[in-house]
Amino acid sequence: MKTIYKKLLILLLLLPFSILAQNTVGGTVLDKVSGQPIPGVNVNVQGAANGASTDFDGKYQLSNVKKGDKVVFSYIGYKNTVVDYVAQKLLNVSLEEDANQLQEVIIQVGYGTVKKKDATGAVTVLTTKDFNKGPVTSADQMIQGKVAGLQIINEGGSPGEGATIRIRSGSSLSANNDPLYVIDGVPVAAGGITGGRNPLTTINQNNIESISVLKDASATAIYGSRASNGVIIITTKRGKAGEMKVNYNGNFQVSEIVDKVDALSSTQFRAFVNANGTPAQQALMGTADTDWQEEIFRTAIGTDHNIALSGGIDNIVYRASVGYTNLNGILKRDNLERSTLGVNVTGNFLDNHLKIEVNNNTSLLKNNYSNRGAIGAAISYDPTQRITRASDGNYYEWYSINNGKEELNQLAGRNPLSLIEQQNNYGTSYRSIGNIQTEYKLHFLPELKAVANFGYDELRGRSYGNTDAKYLNGVAGSGFNNTYENTNSRFNKLMDLYLNYNKKVESINTVFDVTGGYSYQDFRDTNGGSSYNFENKTTVDVVSFPSRVNLQSFFARTNISIADKYLLTLSYRRDGTSRFTESNRWANFPAVAMAWKLNEENFLKDVASVSTLKIRAGWGVTGQQDIGVSYPSIPLYLVSNSAAQYQFGNTFYNTFRPQPYNSNLKWEETTTTNVGLDYGFLNNRINGSVDLYQRTTKDLLLYTQNPSFFGFSNYDNYNIGTIENKGIELAAEVVPFKTDNLEWSLGGNITFQDSKITKLTTVLDNTPGINVGGYAGATGNTIQNHQVGYSPNSFYVYEQAYGADAKPIDGVYIDRNQDGLITEQDKYRFHKPAADVFYGLNTSLVYKNFDMAMTWRGTWGNYNYNNVDSSKGSYQNILIRETDLSNGVANLLETGFTSQDTKRYESDYYIQDASFIRLDNVSVGYTFNQKENATSLVKLTLAAQNVLLFTNYTGIDPEISGGIDNNLYPRPITFTLGLNVNF
Repeated sequence: MKTIYKKLLILLLLLPFSILAQNTVGGTVLDKVSGQPIPGVNVNVQGAANGASTDFDGKYQLSNVKKGDKVVFSYIGYKNTVVDYVAQKLLNVSLEEDANQLQEVIIQVGYGTVKKKDATGAVTVLTTKDFNKGPVTSADQMIQGKVAGLQIINEGGSPGEGATIRIRSGSSLSANNDPLYVIDGVPVAAGGITGGRNPLTTINQNNIESISVLKDASATAIYGSRASNGVIIITTKRGKAGEMKVNYNGNFQVSEIVDKVDALSSTQFRAFVNANGTPAQQALMGTADTDWQEEIFRTAIGTDHNIALSGGIDNIVYRASVGYTNLNGILKRDNLERSTLGVNVTGNFLDNHLKIEVNNNTSLLKNNYSNRGAIGAAISYDPTQRITRASDGNYYEWYSINNGKEELNQLAGRNPLSLIEQQNNYGTSYRSIGNIQTEYKLHFLPELKAVANFGYDELRGRSYGNTDAKYLNGVAGSGFNNTYENTNSRFNKLMDLYLNYNKKVESINTVFDVTGGYSYQDFRDTNGGSSYNFENKTTVDVVSFPSRVNLQSFFARTNISIADKYLLTLSYRRDGTSRFTESNRWANFPAVAMAWKLNEENFLKDVASVSTLKIRAGWGVTGQQDIGVSYPSIPLYLVSNSAAQYQFGNTFYNTFRPQPYNSNLKWEETTTTNVGLDYGFLNNRINGSVDLYQRTTKDLLLYTQNPSFFGFSNYDNYNIGTIENKGIELAAEVVPFKTDNLEWSLGGNITFQDSKITKLTTVLDNTPGINVGGYAGATGNTIQNHQVGYSPNSFYVYEQAYGADAKPIDGVYIDRNQDGLITEQDKYRFHKPAADVFYGLNTSLVYKNFDMAMTWRGTWGNYNYNNVDSSKGSYQNILIRETDLSNGVANLLETGFTSQDTKRYESDYYIQDASFIRLDNVSVGYTFNQKENATSLVKLTLAAQNVLLFTNYTGIDPEISGGIDNNLYPRPITFTLGLNVNF
C-alpha cells in the first residue's frame, strides 16, 4: 500500500513539469516554388486531437506540443510534410505541390464544374502559375502560346491592341469566328465598343485566377448557339477566410521599336530620282535628310499598378481590388489609360445550404488614338523634305500656286507628323460586368440544389476628335477645324435558372450528376453621333437606330461516373434566336462524350510509374447565328441622314431605303468528333494529352453577291456551303529535375491543322469561287478567294515569270491556260494565310529564391501577301506626277518594276513564306527571404516581351492576322521591372 502511495506522490510531483514541457510552436508556411504564404494549411500533432490552421499570411500557432511529437502540415494540392518537434520556438515550412492531388483541380465548364481527372471533353485549364509573365494587359496575352489548338495573333503593337483568337481554326467564312467568352458566369457579347480597345483589356489581368479553354463540342455544346468556335471561361480571384491580406502588383515598362520598313533613304531616293526622273521632278527634291519613321516613333514608357484586399470570416469572404494603368505606345501620342475596380463577395448561410456570390468588374478607359495613317505616310513621304517649312514654321506639305494663291495638292501624300500632331482622335469607354448567383441545397434533399444566376454586361463608349486650325496650313478643302463625335452603348442582360442533382448510388458504385435549366439573354445596342464641317458650317448627324438580339435556351446535362473508371457525359440544348424568322428560329444541339480511366483498372492500378491514363471520345453539334447584324431576316427601311435629303420646294425630306434581307436564313451548324488521350507518368512528372478532331460546318452563313437584278443590295447573307476542319493537338510537360533547391520544368504544345471548303454554290473544283481580301493600291480589287477544294482565303494570283538571272520580269506572267492572253483565267490559288502547324514552348527554372521563365512560339506553312512592297515597290510609286514626289521601298531597286497595273499587284512574287519562331517572353524573379515574425513578402521581376524573331519573311513582322500585310503597327520589344508585395 505504501508503494502505491509513493508512486502517486511522485506522479503528482512530476505533473507540473510535464505540463511545463508542453510548449507552443509557431511559424510560417510557404509555397516552395513561389515563396508565397499559404492560408488554411492544417497543422496537427500526429495522433493527437489538437491542431491549428494558418492565417492569411501563412502563419500559425500550435499549442500543447511536446518534445518528440511529429507535427504534420497538410493542404489540398500539396504533399504532407512531417517535422519532428525538438523544442523549436519557430518552425517554418515550405510545402511542395503534389502532382497526384493536382488531378483534383476543378475545371469551370458550362453551368457547373468538373474535376480535371473526370473531364470527358477536350478542356485545358490555366492558373496563375501557368500565365505568361511580363508586360501583359489582357487575358489573351496571358495564355498566348500555352494551349494546343488555340492561336492568338495580336493585331499590332499598340497598348491594349486587339487580337484575333481562334480555337481549332474558324468554323465559318463570314459569321463571327471568335470564341464565346464567359466572365465570372456571364457570357459576354462579341466585339468591343467605340472609344475602347481590346474588349479583354477591360478585365484587369491581375484579378484573373484561371482561364479554361473548352475546345470540342462535347465540352461546348451546353452553350449551344454561341459555342461553335469554342469557349473561354475567365474566373477572377476570390477571397479566403482569415485576416485582411493586402497585395500590391506594379510594374514600370519601357518599349522600343524593333524593326522598320526598308524605305529608301534620302541618299537612295536622290540617286533614284536623278537617274529616272524628269527635270521637273528632280527640281522638286529638297535638301533635308529626314527619316520619317524615326520621326513618328519614340521610346515609350508605361506603368501598371494594382492593389487588392481580401479576407473574411468562416462563412463570408471578400476580395476587392483597384488598378491603374497608363501605357504609351511607340507611335507618338498613342496612349492607353485604364482604371479598374473588382469586387467579389461570397457568403455561405443556413448551415452551408445557401451560397450567395456577388461579382463585379468595372473599368474605365481613356484613349488617345494616334493617327495610324502616319505609319504608311512615313514610308511613302519624300525623305528629302524638311519636317516644317522655313517660311512659316508650318508642317511641310505639297502645295501649288494658282493665280498667286497657295492651293493644296489634293493628290499628294500628307506629312506624317502633321497627321499625328494636327489630328486629334480620342476615346473613352466604360464597362461593367457583374452578377449575383445563389445556390440553395434543399434541406430535405441536400443532393439537389437550385441555382439562379442574374448578370449583366454594360458598355458605353464615345470617340471624338478634331483637326487643328493649322492643319494643312488651313487652306480650303483641307478639313481644318472639323470635329466629330460618335457614341455607342451596349447592354446585355442574363438570367440562368437550373437545378443540379448529384448523388452516389453505393449499391452500384455510380455517381449521377444531372443538370437542367433555362437561359435567357438579351442584347441591346444604340448608337449616335455627329460631324461638323467648319468651312461649310454644316453639321451631319448620325442616324441612330437601336437594335436588339434575344437568345433563349433550354439545356440539360448528365454526368455519370461508374466505379471512378468509366465516365459518360450527355448534353442537350435547344436554342432560339431573334435573328431568324419564326420557322427557323429554334435549333437543337446534342452532345455525348465518354472516357475510360485505365489507370484505375486492376492491371494498372499498382503500376507506380503510371499516374494517369485516360482515353476520351466525344461527338457533338454546336450552332452559329452571329453574323454581325441584328435583323438579317426581316424587311426593314433605313432612313437617310441630313446629308442625303430630298428637296420638295423649300423643304428637305429624309429618304427611306429598303435594306437587304433573307427570310430563309437558318442556323449554321458545326459537328465535331474528338478522340483524346490524357497521360501522366512517374508521379505526373511527365504528363500531357493528345487530341484528334474533325469538325464539319454545314449551311455556312455567308455574305456573298446577289444574283443580277435580285434583292435590294449587291450582297446579302445566305446559307451556302460546307467547310471541314481537322487536326491533331499534342501537349506535354516534363519535370527533369526536382530537388529541395532546384526545379526545372519544360512544357510545350503543337497543333497540326487543315481546313478545306467542300461546298459553296457548287461542289465543283474549277469554278470562280468568291473573291475576298481587299488590298491597298488598287481600289476594289482582291487578293484572296474562297473555292471548293482549297483552304479559306487562299491567295488568288498571277504566276510571275522570271529571267535567267532569277529576277522577276516586269509585266510578264505565265499563260497558264495557254490561250495566248493573260487574263483573269490565268490566275491560280497559291498558298494560304493559315498555318499548317503552330506551336508553343515554355520552360521555368526555380533555384532557391530565384526563378526564371521563358516562352517561345512559332508557326509553319503560313504565307503573307506583302502589300507594303506591292503598294510601294514600283518606279511609279515615286515618280507619280510632275507636281510631287513619293518614296518607295528598297524592293523596287531589286525588281526594277515600273508597271502599275493590277497584275503586278496580284503577282505571286508578293506571296511570301511567313513561318517564324519568336521568343515571346523572358522573366527573371527574386523572392526576398522573410524575416522572423514578418508579415510581408517581396518579389522583384525583370521581364522582356518580343525578344527575338527568326523568319525568312521580308516584312517587319510575319505574324499577320488574315495574311495581308499592310501598315502594321510595329510590335515593340518591351522591358518590365515588376514588384509584388504581400502584407
